[in-house]
Amino acid sequence: MEPLPTRRGVIASTLAATASGLALGAPADAAPRREGAPPAGPAVRRAAPRPLVVLDPGHGGKDPGTIGAAGTYEKRVVLAAAQEMRRRLEAGGRCRVLMTRTRDVFVPLASRVEFARRNGAALFVSVHADSAPGARGASVYTLSETASDALSAGLARRENAADAAGGLNLPTVPAEVQRILMSLVRQETRQGSVRLAAMTVGALRPRVALLPNTHRQAAFAVLKAPDIPSVLVEIGFLSSRLDEAQLNRSAHRAVVAGALASAVESYLERPGLGMAATG
Repeated sequence: MEPLPTRRGVIASTLAATASGLALGAPADAAPRREGAPPAGPAVRRAAPRPLVVLDPGHGGKDPGTIGAAGTYEKRVVLAAAQEMRRRLEAGGRCRVLMTRTRDVFVPLASRVEFARRNGAALFVSVHADSAPGARGASVYTLSETASDALSAGLARRENAADAAGGLNLPTVPAEVQRILMSLVRQETRQGSVRLAAMTVGALRPRVALLPNTHRQAAFAVLKAPDIPSVLVEIGFLSSRLDEAQLNRSAHRAVVAGALASAVESYLERPGLGMAATG
């Protein structure tokens, strides 16, 4: 599947071309053909690479994350779930997949965001299984500097060991054009994140127990890439004995991973232009 151009890319190339005085779509001056040289053949159009999805299993190494009542380590169950999600996405063939960690190692939050941006990720999905008194079920989070509720604010405070907003790779254009571009890119990213969250909730709903008000917002550091639609998925709460028991079963993790992979594939099939494409 050849990915559709995003509005983010169109905005960037349009503004860059405008700032440099180029006419979009105008062909460059052709170099003169040497006398007697054969005519040039038709240009070979290379297929665009499949979009890249970065999966981010939370915690790792010296940071175990939450430890459940039965001794389950968050870092282990989320890695297992992310690996299963990766297998399903790769089997589907619609995207490439990278993971911020593939084994039990510690990765700083800033490095997770930078890894996704350096590799040109189209989507970023962070997988967790935190703790919260009385909470049970899966939930999905998108970025907001103002948390949607006290539970989300508390989760973000516990997860955030560093703040990694990062800067945009902007073309060399006047400062005012840069400000416009940054605003448009961030708006597009927010809209994409919200749409991915809605698709994720929709995919999870018929398959697993959900936390009420399943889509929530908070200032998670790993969601702060300004140019990559990003969600953080709590696949359950290890503070809940029921969730902990389920997350220790590979069959349940496979169901969760299948739902998450389905949401990602649905998003990539209809990247759309902001919320108008939600359907």
